[in-house]
Amino acid sequence: MMTASATAAASASPAPSKLVSGATGDWEIVVGMEIHAQVNSNSKLFSGASTEFGAEPNSHVSLVDAAMPGMLPVINEECVKQAVRTGLGLKAQIHHRSVFDRKNYFYPDLPQGYQISQFKNPIVGEGEVFVDMTPTEQIRVGIERLHLEQDAGKSIHDLSPTSSYVDLNRSGVALMEIVSKPDIRSADEAKAYVTKLRTILRYLGTCDGDMEKGNLRADVNVSVRRPGAPLGTRCEIKNVNSIRFIGQAVDIEARRQIGIIEDGGVISQETRLFDPSRGETRSMRSKEEAHDYRYFPDPDLLPLEFDQAFVDELASHLPELPDEKKARFMRDYGLPAYDASVLVLERESADFYEEVVNDPAGVKRDAKAAANWVINELFGRLNKEGKDITSSPVNAVQLGAIVDLISENVISGKIAKDLFEIVWLEGGDPRALVESRGMKQVTDTGAIEAAVDAIIAANPDKVAQAQAKPTMLGWFVGQVMKQTGGKANPQAVNDVLKSKLGI
Repeated sequence: MMTASATAAASASPAPSKLVSGATGDWEIVVGMEIHAQVNSNSKLFSGASTEFGAEPNSHVSLVDAAMPGMLPVINEECVKQAVRTGLGLKAQIHHRSVFDRKNYFYPDLPQGYQISQFKNPIVGEGEVFVDMTPTEQIRVGIERLHLEQDAGKSIHDLSPTSSYVDLNRSGVALMEIVSKPDIRSADEAKAYVTKLRTILRYLGTCDGDMEKGNLRADVNVSVRRPGAPLGTRCEIKNVNSIRFIGQAVDIEARRQIGIIEDGGVISQETRLFDPSRGETRSMRSKEEAHDYRYFPDPDLLPLEFDQAFVDELASHLPELPDEKKARFMRDYGLPAYDASVLVLERESADFYEEVVNDPAGVKRDAKAAANWVINELFGRLNKEGKDITSSPVNAVQLGAIVDLISENVISGKIAKDLFEIVWLEGGDPRALVESRGMKQVTDTGAIEAAVDAIIAANPDKVAQAQAKPTMLGWFVGQVMKQTGGKANPQAVNDVLKSKLGI
């Protein structure tokens, strides 16, 4: 639920590039987000039923989840710990005392007729997330709160033309609802914020962030206003389940609102759904306010209380988070901001890079060269084949060996790409492959000179052109590399050519 603090949004002049042009002038988009992140835990928030995904319908349902009479909820301590860890990762206030409330509404897949959630007294208070938009631009998105709540079940409408079915496997699964302040000003910022938040959650191990399974869902609150004007009326786009769709929903909804206002209409506060196939949002229901849910403290659950020692113990075991890791990569490895940002996007990718850059003997390899190979060659190939770093056919030891072979001038960059392809498809030790397949580059000056002399003798017209226009040297380099099967050392080729041509 987006809080009333939206009225305190910053009114500083927005950058012109972030404004949207309408028929009557420029508009500013204002976005706040409510992220529903499924807590990583083996059992549900108030019962011992399994949270495993993909089970047969209604096979992971306890009597508590099914709301059988007389069943009492019991808090899952691990879910509490996961919420606190997340709060610490968001640099947020941790409340030592919080209260669970009943949020009353009816859905066929909500057996109790209410959802156990937190309203006035959440477990986590205000925090912040810093999001890199470009290597030189960063935005700060304030976190309003994080609270724990139980998920509803799932209604299934496509199994019968006359009936709907209910699967309660998700009923009672723990969710963290992470509510941002209305600090986001564009679709790109919205996508970047969710991406960064997902990265933090995955580093912490508190949510796997799998949007395809519904483990991370976004309610996107969108409004528009004239630059510097008070906030406009917002509409909530419910349950958007991909980062790409979040961006599309923000742009489409903002355009819809601008069109209505410029035509003399008024925006009604409501909940809407995003239809990606039609490229539109459509009304779902009028937006409920807090009083519509008739919140009251759950009489079956005492207030949740813990001390600072509990928080300190959890804090002491937190992993290095993306921002700190990025700063260390830039400081210790001398990487540019862009490279560091790409490498720390996933914890496994950052670990892979560090294994590449540090050889088994503890000697640091060329950090920038290692980053180039991980980002450009490895990530590029993984993306092309739809794999992630954990299923890479080329491991860190193999990639590190390729980087070494280049730095030792055993192979050229072109040969290295051929070698990478062999290792990707066949595996093996890169050094042994270079030896067995005769892939070493030619560094013998005599052999290179012989190739250069032959090409110069065969192309006197090109020689005259190169002497008049030194940029023609590249043509000769290409011919020498072609004649030597790409094995000639490029620098040696350049030096010999310059000497022979008098450039």
